Amino acid sequence: MSEFPSDIYTEPSDLDGHTLANLGPLRRMAGLWRGEKGVDVKPKAQGPKTQVYVEHYELQPIDPQTNGPQVLYGLRYHTYIHKPGLTKMYHDQVGYWLWEPATSTVMLTLAIPRGQIAMASGKVAADADRFELVATHGSLVNGIVSNPFIEHAFTTLEWRIEVAFHADGTWSYDQDTVMQIQGLSEPFHHTDRNTLTKTGEPSPNPLAVQT
Repeated sequence: MSEFPSDIYTEPSDLDGHTLANLGPLRRMAGLWRGEKGVDVKPKAQGPKTQVYVEHYELQPIDPQTNGPQVLYGLRYHTYIHKPGLTKMYHDQVGYWLWEPATSTVMLTLAIPRGQIAMASGKVAADADRFELVATHGSLVNGIVSNPFIEHAFTTLEWRIEVAFHADGTWSYDQDTVMQIQGLSEPFHHTDRNTLTKTGEPSPNPLAVQT
């Protein structure tokens, strides 16, 4: 039996337009955030290099999205990362954090200006204090797509991100990008982690303002 309804076109008639009230585990992430103790372990020709970083993370609610009967609530995000004391971009990333209440699923999309996009997802309880999302190379639903050079030299086999919410109102992430790098016999684990402190509240999504 299919997990999807036979009617793939009809949208729900009772859609709640207040995104902030329907984000499940993502509600605590909405707003403006800053993290000053990020740690990145990346590959270099000489071996792994550890770099600390400062992060500015903005997550704003969007109007609910429908794919026929499917309903997704989400946050549009932009994270900008630089080295301490500098303003030059170290990493830039945009995308969406999405929550599907009907299936208790969190999805995360990303796009970075190195020429790479990905989507990870995972089943998550609405009141979860911790969850993990996964994307894998070759998957058509939780996949990773790279430009030809990255696919050749730094093939991304898997990407995992674990999010944890803390009692003091901060949240943190710990992510592992597993790459098969040309010339190395074993996969390399490119890791990033940071803890983010709130600096501003989110703006209501347009539909919530109208109602």
